Amino acid sequence: MNAEKVLPKKLIHKKGKSGTRLSRSRFGSFILFLFLLMIASFMFVPLFYAVVQAFKPMEEVLAFPPKFFVRNPTLNNFMQVFQLAQNLWVPFSRYAFNSIWVSAVGTGVYIIIASLAAYPLSKHKFPGKKALMLLVVWALLFRPEVMGVAQYIIISKLNLINSNGSIILPALASTLGVFLMNQFMGFSIPESTLEAARIDGASEYRIFFKLVMPMVKPAWMTLIIFTFQSLWNTTGVNYIYDESLKMLPSVLSTIAAGGIARVGAGSAVAVLLMIPPILIFIFSQNSIMETMSHSGLK
Repeated sequence: MNAEKVLPKKLIHKKGKSGTRLSRSRFGSFILFLFLLMIASFMFVPLFYAVVQAFKPMEEVLAFPPKFFVRNPTLNNFMQVFQLAQNLWVPFSRYAFNSIWVSAVGTGVYIIIASLAAYPLSKHKFPGKKALMLLVVWALLFRPEVMGVAQYIIISKLNLINSNGSIILPALASTLGVFLMNQFMGFSIPESTLEAARIDGASEYRIFFKLVMPMVKPAWMTLIIFTFQSLWNTTGVNYIYDESLKMLPSVLSTIAAGGIARVGAGSAVAVLLMIPPILIFIFSQNSIMETMSHSGLK
């Protein structure tokens, strides 16, 4: 059936070699832009308010009704955080190093493990493949709190209590990365490309590292964001009791939980913890958009 007979004339934009293309009217584009602007504002307001709270003096923080904007901005809240951090038993730099080390190492290892697991699930045939993929999807339904007791028993049996491994190991068991990489590999890597590499004598590991990983860069860049954010925000209080091994969010939460006098410091702590994930997202946002469109995640 001809498109001109079915579609209204105002929707038909151009007809070329690739077929009929559709375009919205200016009014429709304006309405869509307005709708997206409302959603963006709804998501941006809490972030903006958290930053504003960090720069408010105490009298504005405790004012009722609360003011959305700051009238007399100050850095006293951040200075209070660093002053309190200097009085800790363990140097503040040690907590920062623990968080950076665990987040960086855990993220790097998880990217490799998730990619290696997703590659055969996406591009190879073997008995039990459908059952394994079904387990991967089912595992996404469970919150980490549901498996907290089982994880603690396993970590205790492995003698990983009071070690960085107690935080990294549970993160490696997440199936989100396997699902995401599997979806992206299925859409972005043609079978003909892999067959050509095998005919040329390339091994599966060489194909994976030299061909597959560069082609799915948007997917593992997105996975870096999710994994790093998860590890960066982990306190590790359930597994780590040695003060010198504790994570930065743990000590900052302790600093902020000092009563009403530290409300401003608590806002400053929230801003400090948001900075690294936001910076990583800014540098890889294009990869995230491309991955979402291929994987089906929203």
